[in-house]
Amino acid sequence: MNNTLWIGVIGTSVIAYALKLAGHSVPEKFLSHPLIKRINLLIPIALLSALVAVQSVTTKSAIVFDHRLAGLGAAILALFFKAPFPVVVLSAAITSAGFYNFL
Repeated sequence: MNNTLWIGVIGTSVIAYALKLAGHSVPEKFLSHPLIKRINLLIPIALLSALVAVQSVTTKSAIVFDHRLAGLGAAILALFFKAPFPVVVLSAAITSAGFYNFL
């Protein structure tokens, strides 16, 4: 590997560590603000939703509609009917496998 790659890896690591360290110095007064609390509650939901969207309808740089989208639809339907988590996962997996193998 060349030196440029290692400089990028080490530089990114230092920046990530500095951001984590800076997070510990934020005053409690700022963190206890109701707006900040609401935002902090919604960030994981937004990140997970974006990850699911990207992983279920993209391949490399193309948008595709395939078996993964059928599995996601089955999971959403199971969640709509308030199914337990194992049922949601199994229904998504079975639907996705069925579409992949038979269609």
